Amino acid sequence: MSKPVILCVDDERMVLDSLRTQLAAEFGNAYTYEGAEDAEEALEVISELYDEKITLILIICDWLMPGIKGDELLIRIHKNYPHVIKIMLTGQADEVAIDRAKKQANLHSCLSKPWLESELLETIKSGLSKL
Repeated sequence: MSKPVILCVDDERMVLDSLRTQLAAEFGNAYTYEGAEDAEEALEVISELYDEKITLILIICDWLMPGIKGDELLIRIHKNYPHVIKIMLTGQADEVAIDRAKKQANLHSCLSKPWLESELLETIKSGLSKL
């Protein structure tokens, strides 16, 4: 049986590495941690996970990325996978984008970059408690 997946999406490799390190330190091997550097790659990863019958339970997504912005990506994901917990990380999202993600993607939370590790982990735990 495969472990559930937490997917991190950010166009900065350093951010992805930092998220994975923090998640692994907190949750150990309870989950598999995947990363994607843009929305297209994230959609490919999600498709592969579902083809392999592996459950995606949570996505942490940057807002400002080349191509598809984070709010649009989360809305797309929500249409096909409404049960996935969605968290947006950003230093630059406008309130309209955040509000749109809350309404159309059931956004669990939006955290500012740079984030506090404790705040991120508590947000993830509160999201996972809804499953």
